[in-house]
Amino acid sequence: MSVLGNRVLRTEDPRMLTEGARYVADLRLDAEAHACFVRSTVAHGRLIGVDTADARTKPGVLGVFTAADLDLPDLKPIPMVNQQMARPVLARDTVRFVGEPVAVIVAETPAAAADAAEHVFVDIEPQPAAVTLADAAAGDTLVHPPAGTNIAFDMPPTSDMEVPLDLSGCDVVVTGTLADQRLAAVPLEPRSAAVEWSADGARLTFHASTQAPHRVRDTLAGLYGLDKDAVRVVTADVGGGFGAKGTPSPEELVLAGLARAVARPVKWTESRAENLTASVHGRGQTQRFRLGGTGSGRITHYEIEVVQDAGAYPMIGAFLPTYTRKVLTGCYDIAHSAASGRSYVTNTAPVTAYRGAGRPEAVFAIERAVDLYAAEIGMDPAEVRRRNFVGPERFPYTNPVGAIYDSGDYGTALERTLDTARYDDLRAEQAARRARTDAGDDPTLLGIGIASFVESTSSGPSELGEVELAADGKLIVRSGATAFGQGHATCWAMIAADATGVPLDHIAVISGDTAEIATSGLTAASRSAQLAGSAVLTAARHLVDLARAQAATLLEAAEADVVLDTAAGAFHVVGSPRPRVGWTDIAAEAAAAGGAPLAAASDFEQPDNTYAFGCHVAAVEVDSVTGRTTLRSITACDDAGTLINPLIAEGQIHGGIAQGAAQVLLEEIVYDGDGNPLAANLVDYPAVSAPDLPSFDLVTMETPTPLNPLGAKGIGESGTIGAGPAILNAVCDALSHRGVHHLDMPTTPQRIWRALTHR
Repeated sequence: MSVLGNRVLRTEDPRMLTEGARYVADLRLDAEAHACFVRSTVAHGRLIGVDTADARTKPGVLGVFTAADLDLPDLKPIPMVNQQMARPVLARDTVRFVGEPVAVIVAETPAAAADAAEHVFVDIEPQPAAVTLADAAAGDTLVHPPAGTNIAFDMPPTSDMEVPLDLSGCDVVVTGTLADQRLAAVPLEPRSAAVEWSADGARLTFHASTQAPHRVRDTLAGLYGLDKDAVRVVTADVGGGFGAKGTPSPEELVLAGLARAVARPVKWTESRAENLTASVHGRGQTQRFRLGGTGSGRITHYEIEVVQDAGAYPMIGAFLPTYTRKVLTGCYDIAHSAASGRSYVTNTAPVTAYRGAGRPEAVFAIERAVDLYAAEIGMDPAEVRRRNFVGPERFPYTNPVGAIYDSGDYGTALERTLDTARYDDLRAEQAARRARTDAGDDPTLLGIGIASFVESTSSGPSELGEVELAADGKLIVRSGATAFGQGHATCWAMIAADATGVPLDHIAVISGDTAEIATSGLTAASRSAQLAGSAVLTAARHLVDLARAQAATLLEAAEADVVLDTAAGAFHVVGSPRPRVGWTDIAAEAAAAGGAPLAAASDFEQPDNTYAFGCHVAAVEVDSVTGRTTLRSITACDDAGTLINPLIAEGQIHGGIAQGAAQVLLEEIVYDGDGNPLAANLVDYPAVSAPDLPSFDLVTMETPTPLNPLGAKGIGESGTIGAGPAILNAVCDALSHRGVHHLDMPTTPQRIWRALTHR
């Protein structure tokens, strides 16, 4: 019987929960020193000087360094954006956001480094700051004057798009502006790194909390002029990433130079204040949309203009408008669609990809537009969706911007979710409660929201999988995918076990070490199961073929006549279960021959993205007196194709829903008019936690993809992509009875109270 599809408990959990995981901060390197960064307290200004003389005299200080002391090249932006917006590892001449590092202390202890940092005098001549997108677009203040513009990226139109669309023939047109506010990823383990050089100074070992070990390795090699083979990056356990750890930060990269300068290993772990203010942020995108259609509920036109905040130094966040455009029409068959987009730099922390990366933004926009359209024509929002879905018979379906949706059944996902949520009963309850509210008997408003979504998953290049037969007959699986909580070790072992018949507890999974893994991609974009998982499967099948040849020799049979009984984990001649040869026998034969262990590898590449989809239905209660919102229920159908382990998939959905709810109800990074961040701790930044959430009702649905041998799509981000728009629609639905048809996020009590009392 197949192992795949079973609810196997995560093999990682005992170690993570009871035995003790191993994070970078847990390392103890011989004679290690500690770094502390001195940061700009000004959003934009001319860096006149950095006086380090007093700090150098403080107890335990081994060195104080500025950009001039280290003389490292600037970090180039990603190729798609303005190349004149490079970032120095330490500020040079100009500071561009509050929190930008301008100097760094290396000392015997973290406390000594922090104390000495207080004695560095930074002289900055403040200049006007471009804090908002409006400031950046006006261009009165240039964040990077040599560039001559604040435009980091202009999204080119798709060749056959008509921009702007002509909506004059539509019976009904709705318009709106939706701001996806800036968010912090808030990994429980903040940025952390430790570095040591070999005795001869020729080799570098870098311990990183990262989503991409080989990306860190390659960046370090380029920055310090080393061969890639001279750099080893080790990633043990990672306490959350969500996109924020996809690219090595300047603070991490500079540690190698510091360790070389003081001739000792150097370690750094940021504080929560640094994580919230000086690390990367997510979202920060505004969409302006127009949607048109007939009075009978057929949507015919949809247009979106995307404006993206890239922060002070453009990263992948500047390129996210293209991710938004890719799924701009969502699940809907809309004949005429168009998208335009532009990214600006501002004097704020840089923006990168955050869970969903451009796709939640697209779904927020189209799902709000559909609800506004439904309200305008007086039709139930569920019915509008039914009338406009791409039908299951049309897959593979090419959407208006050329994205090819591989498989889907959007109508079934909607109906299953509505049935599980008891949608008709919710609407009946809402009508009854509105009658009581009108009579003054009930101040609580009930809102119901739907979000049907499609998301592109598995962007990027190939992924590596290797399966090796050890001398004792057990298997070693090596994967390029770096885990940070997703359950990779369990899933990859299940895939290998299913293909080989080797028991799960006889399979070890290795990842996150560039000395052990030849190559790795970025663990992001919901790509691991379909790419890394398929690589493991392909490698395991190849290993079976190699082992079959060995087994044929031992059985004195023709290779074509030998089959693998995965239930028994042994090879035998077809039609004759005895004699048989197990994996231990094959391993012993290989060892006796004195050759290399039997092993197979696969660098699996998919021909295109897969497109996961689903539907979420949320119910909220809003206190019309205080503005407080309670998420009463959320029902979620997240179709990610074939599920390797439904238990692990459910965990991913749960986490995603929590982060989607957090965006709508709680979280926001806010700057004042001078560019000062207003949240430096988890009191001022209300990150979501378990008491903020109800239990979730999950609806099972699996529509396999033809693009990989597992039939799997991505699951890591769908919960966020579906939940957020459903909850926002529910809040707006609750308030619509009072004449409030849209609300910006987060929908805080204060914002709701103001909307209800100042309409």
